[in-house]
Amino acid sequence: MHPLVRTARITGLLYLGLAIAGGLGFLVVRSQLFADGDPGATLANLVEHESLARAGVGLELLTVLTQALAAVWFYRLFRTVDQFAAGTIAAFGLVNAVVILVSAALLGTAVDLAAEPFGDAAAGAQLLYLVSGALWSVGGIFFGLWLLPMGWCVLRSGWMPRVLGWVIIAGGAGYVIGSFVDHLAPAAAGLADAFTFPAAIGELWMVGYLLIIGVRRQALDAAPTVAPAVSAARAAG
Repeated sequence: MHPLVRTARITGLLYLGLAIAGGLGFLVVRSQLFADGDPGATLANLVEHESLARAGVGLELLTVLTQALAAVWFYRLFRTVDQFAAGTIAAFGLVNAVVILVSAALLGTAVDLAAEPFGDAAAGAQLLYLVSGALWSVGGIFFGLWLLPMGWCVLRSGWMPRVLGWVIIAGGAGYVIGSFVDHLAPAAAGLADAFTFPAAIGELWMVGYLLIIGVRRQALDAAPTVAPAVSAARAAG
């Protein structure tokens, strides 16, 4: 297998792991534990379903791990296309990982508080879940920012369909705008969610393309002509 294709597929596998872990943790597990506006119910869910709650923390930690590794592998994939843009993918992706890491710590604390309650445990657990959710919401800025240079690298490289690059850029901009709408105009929460639709399409398309195709053929044809030049330069140095 060509090294560029191998890198693309590892990147796609990590991106897929990020999507699965993040989706299961935030959309599935959280919805079964957190009762909006009812701290008592949230605490009862954490006590009754402690194993599920701890699994949710584990999924957030897995999201952190796959996000960090995906960020690094996207840099490895696109660094020869545009080193600055590839570096910003990694930088913004690592900020995503830190945001989710803090969220995981909050959820873990909520589980521990439910297991060994003190003070107003219900209010405490509810607050921890609310702050965790707020981190995911404001973190949408960096969820979007890491997509913008990713889309740019797709366009600049020509390794993938140009439409994919534009969809990813639109999705990144949508995430950033949606984060502001979510907090400045909470009554328009549905509109904020709509801004993330292009991102969902673009990210799933990117995952599928990386895993199935990797990169277009011309990228592989160009690679052998670059390698000797790099080797010669190193030898001369």
